[in-house]
Amino acid sequence: MKRIQFAIVSCLALVFASPLWAASEGTAGEEGPRAVIESTVNDIVHILEARKDTSKMSAADREAIRHAIQGRFDYTAMASRSLGKPWRKIDSDERAHFTELFRELLERSYGNRLSGYKGQKIVFANAEEKGDKARVKSTVIDGTRETPVEYRLHQTPTGWQVYDIRIEGTSMVRTFYQDFQSTLDNGNYQTLVKTLQDKIADLKGKEQS
Repeated sequence: MKRIQFAIVSCLALVFASPLWAASEGTAGEEGPRAVIESTVNDIVHILEARKDTSKMSAADREAIRHAIQGRFDYTAMASRSLGKPWRKIDSDERAHFTELFRELLERSYGNRLSGYKGQKIVFANAEEKGDKARVKSTVIDGTRETPVEYRLHQTPTGWQVYDIRIEGTSMVRTFYQDFQSTLDNGNYQTLVKTLQDKIADLKGKEQS
């Protein structure tokens, strides 16, 4: 699970790291793929800058961030792609449960890291669309370090949603898949579920300590 933790912290800390960007594409009111990413970042930054104690994330801060990204991440798509073949073998209730575990693992992992927000800059390129898929390339600038971050989105009945993030070419979903597969190779689906539950419990404990 160490690689999972690395992927979450690296990817999502960068996703929500910046208050600055290039001008938005399209006209006012449009929610194209780039607009979805930028407006989400903007909402997160406002929450981070409004904290009374900028050294940590409160329960209220976490809830506000959860609300800000609601409908912008397709957690079901992320969870199914990360789990792979076992997804086809579990029923709808198990899929919903696994998706919820996946969501909570992401949120609690990146939430702790967001407390270290320092106003890094991020520059977005125009979205590249092909049918119901799109990608938005960006560069995160932190001092002299520049890191390419690419968002993969697809069109859903409720709008564009993120289903993968790539940091320097490394897919977050692929990283999860490899870690989940490692656990499955040494156990079964229930072993993986227990592993995720334990990880979430550990993160909750750290939040309260």
